[in-house]
Amino acid sequence: MDLVLDANVLFAALIRDSHTRHLILSSSWTFYIPEFLFEELMNNLDVITEKTGLSEEKVRDLFTELMIRASITSVPSSEFIEYFEQAESVCPDPDDVHYFALALKLRCAIWSNDKKLKEQNIIKVYATKELSEPK
Repeated sequence: MDLVLDANVLFAALIRDSHTRHLILSSSWTFYIPEFLFEELMNNLDVITEKTGLSEEKVRDLFTELMIRASITSVPSSEFIEYFEQAESVCPDPDDVHYFALALKLRCAIWSNDKKLKEQNIIKVYATKELSEPK
């Protein structure tokens, strides 16, 4: 399965050695993130370091480890810019348009724990719990 990772999922995996982190690292799924997520991580680095008790360097190292071990692909906005208009008309939260545009480009689902994103029926949005349940 191909999934676009929302920041809330990736940040949850960074903050705790949790089920979310385990799913990312152990699944055979293919993950994508919009490139701007690196900037979002840097903007929230102080919050993440506070919650984890780790140094900024350790958080960056953990992020790099997740990116490499889970083979998370970062996609520049220029590669899915043509989907932004459609994404804006679909996405229930203007802050998440990048994720929707990337999902539209890749024709895949989004992994997010933001319930608001399910308030549409164009892009499938999975919460962690749904991905954890046996099929």
